[in-house]
Amino acid sequence: MAIPRRSLTELDQNAAGAHFLIVEARYYDSIGAMLLAGAKAALERARASHELVSVPGALEIPIAIEIATDQAKRAGAPFAGAVALGCVIRGETYHFEIVAAESARALMQLAVAHKLPLGNGILTVDTEAQAEERADPDRGDKGGDAARAAVALHCLARRAGALS
Repeated sequence: MAIPRRSLTELDQNAAGAHFLIVEARYYDSIGAMLLAGAKAALERARASHELVSVPGALEIPIAIEIATDQAKRAGAPFAGAVALGCVIRGETYHFEIVAAESARALMQLAVAHKLPLGNGILTVDTEAQAEERADPDRGDKGGDAARAAVALHCLARRAGALS
């Protein structure tokens, strides 16, 4: 696995006072726990808080984000951004391709349509070993990467005056 570049500037890491939504799919519980640990640590380093929603699988993540962000906005406390966490491991059927593609498509559509700072931490891998490598906060830290992406986009929107 290539070594990722994770050197965001201070401007991209300071989300003090921002409140993020994390939606996690716990289909693979131990992998989900590692993704969540990485995401929570990254948000803490950015001085942001979070709310957690759990769903059964990756396909449920986009609609859960839509429901939760809509409810928060109607309540007058919109989320600063969202982090999607889950894992899809290739099996013997075409189901992997459907879940991987449709969850990514729906997340991108949601983020663009609502200008929602969103980090996609849904792993799409061939094996459980690959998932563990990528999810582990001490190795791949893809949960942390997803949270850092959401924070960076939130900071960009804040600097651009795009946040209400």
